[in-house]
Amino acid sequence: MKRDDSKKWGFKEANKEFKEELLRIDRVTRVTAWGRQLRFRASVIIWDNNWTVGLGIGKAWEVVVAIEKAVRDAKKNLVKFKIVEGTIAHNVTGDFKSASVMIHPASAGTGIIAWGAVRKIISVSWIKDILAKRYGCTNPITNARATLKALQMLKAVEPKFIKATTVAAESAVEEVIAPTPAAPVQEEVSVEAPKEEVTQIAEKAPAKRATAAKPKKAK
Repeated sequence: MKRDDSKKWGFKEANKEFKEELLRIDRVTRVTAWGRQLRFRASVIIWDNNWTVGLGIGKAWEVVVAIEKAVRDAKKNLVKFKIVEGTIAHNVTGDFKSASVMIHPASAGTGIIAWGAVRKIISVSWIKDILAKRYGCTNPITNARATLKALQMLKAVEPKFIKATTVAAESAVEEVIAPTPAAPVQEEVSVEAPKEEVTQIAEKAPAKRATAAKPKKAK
């Protein structure tokens, strides 16, 4: 039986919440009064299974320490977005400093058409089909931040099956609630009096006397 030393020393290895990928490592120098100071700059991308991506930068005298700082910085700059059927819902454009990245949705089977840092950001974002184009600056860190700006502008869109169910429910309600038929209009029936009664009433009524016209006065 294998011995578990973590219980003895009170140490337990925790599961990582985010996955990490190294984007770039650069050697940077800083000129001071004591001379040039050499350090390492690490750029790290982190992501999880809930469409959350982050980018962080860390500097230190050692590469390992620089990567740890970059991971902590990436957790402070997380971007969350939604995808629809393996692609994005609409066109977006992200700008950061002098870099501009345009991202367009693509049909199934297209794949990821992008290069450099833009491709690395999109590949870890669970997007399968997309078209991307960058303009301006060629710095990978600047392009990566512009890509995150573009993904941050994505709006949530309802899936198609939700729209289909709502349409089916509305049609079912219309069938159940049928319009009530209009009440029949009653036709007016005119009753005519017999001709004999009309003649008798005319005989009984006294005839009107004719009045002579008055002569006009001479002016």
